Amino acid sequence: MTGVNRWLLPDGVKEVLPPEAGRIETLRRRLLDLHHSWGYDLVMPPLIEFIESLLTGTGNDLDVETFKVIDQLTGRTMGIRADITPQVARIDAHSLGAQGVNRLCYSNTVLHTSPSNPLASRSPLQVGAELYGHAGLDSDLEIISLMLESITHVGVHAPLTLDLGHVGIYGGLLAGMDLSDDQEQALFALLQTKAVADIDAFVVGLDMSEQDKQMLHQLARLYGDIGVLEQATQVFANASAEVLEAVAYLQQLAAAVQLRFPNVTLYFDLAELRGYQYHTGVVFAALTPAFGQPIAKGGRYDDIGRVFGRARPATGFSADLKILAELSSTEASSDACVVIPGPDGLSTEQCQLLWQKEAQLRSQGFRVTSQLSGQSSAIANGARLLSWRDGAWHLN
Repeated sequence: MTGVNRWLLPDGVKEVLPPEAGRIETLRRRLLDLHHSWGYDLVMPPLIEFIESLLTGTGNDLDVETFKVIDQLTGRTMGIRADITPQVARIDAHSLGAQGVNRLCYSNTVLHTSPSNPLASRSPLQVGAELYGHAGLDSDLEIISLMLESITHVGVHAPLTLDLGHVGIYGGLLAGMDLSDDQEQALFALLQTKAVADIDAFVVGLDMSEQDKQMLHQLARLYGDIGVLEQATQVFANASAEVLEAVAYLQQLAAAVQLRFPNVTLYFDLAELRGYQYHTGVVFAALTPAFGQPIAKGGRYDDIGRVFGRARPATGFSADLKILAELSSTEASSDACVVIPGPDGLSTEQCQLLWQKEAQLRSQGFRVTSQLSGQSSAIANGARLLSWRDGAWHLN
């Protein structure tokens, strides 16, 4: 490897340099302060855990995304987290053991074996919030509201669309149909592609009633504005109570979101199965025309804490702060900078007063740097200087 190649980073992994790093950190603090104001407590899960606890109950997708290493102390397999949400669920269920509602938030780097989409990083800065201990409309509405407010709070002012779905619709339909495991997997894969013609061709060959076939035919077509939900109540009129309850739940949730965020466009996709093996109810994502992928997403994932000793209702969202920063109109911080002279040629009294002035300026929010011996006398544009006059240091 040549000297030049030593500086190369892996594909999908980027460093963040000044001033962008400072801007992202400012947005991170702003988000954590927002989540704190909503009653969410900050947690900091470890970067690496034993693979059994890191991936339990999360489905195959996260397993594929997770880097795995061997622990030299125990010989057991460990994973470098690809998603913080399962870790927070473990903390709620096992480490804290809180009774009733528990609100937790986080902000830290995760690592993916490959980008989740062409626009994604392999090392996202994941931020998010999770609410445990409540199953129902109120908690889902709170999490969705916090997600939307988080996006605008960091300066993303592009038009927002909230994509809503409910995995209970698909799960309820399949529960009433006698499909083999292979058939279920094939149907699931086809629904992910949104290829309606291929779905129709597959469904025609299934051994089931025409009524069930018609519901599967229509499922792939149930996407669009809120009128989709009324259409769904007709299409699924003879479906199980689980399916109809899921549609009704989306109607109630949509009405509440629209009342609180009238400027957010609502979009529905009843065949959206993102995180199907993981989520248990409503799923949602925030989108904007300025970016080709969801900029934040989440959903309900009840009972994941069962493997850690406590089954708990849970709902939450997460986002990549690096992506939010790209879309943000917030400018990089332009803190006032003060340059102070070095100690060369100063008396003891002048040095002591200079150090006092330096500390005072920093406490007032100034960014203070000291000229070092041998440093060029050139001063950065916009910097202010300290000068000695009448027995004191003054800011010019």
